Amino acid sequence: MQTSHPDQLLILIAERDPNVRELQSHFLSGVGFAVDFADDGESAFECAIKTRPALIVTEILIPKLDGLSLCRRLRDEPATREIPVIVFSILAAGARAEEAGAKAFLRKPLIESSFLATVEH
Repeated sequence: MQTSHPDQLLILIAERDPNVRELQSHFLSGVGFAVDFADDGESAFECAIKTRPALIVTEILIPKLDGLSLCRRLRDEPATREIPVIVFSILAAGARAEEAGAKAFLRKPLIESSFLATVEH
């Protein structure tokens, strides 16, 4: 978990691959975002309730509560309903992500320009 500066927007990332997490953090902090991580869907949901991030980026294949179920749960919870979610996965699941309430879907591998453009949008 990284400490956020009060003037920075917080982005919560639920990602199981430490290499992808490191790259995402590098890209996002490089353009001024604060970044926090969750190891699984349950932790991501709890963190979202507590910190109310500006955006959540979730992989689909995360433990305890998969990314699509996390997205649905966030949509059902009044406190997190308005937080935009980007689903980021190796799976071709754009339609399922949209059904779950995601604002955007990105297919792996991580490409800095596409990732940052989607986050900033």
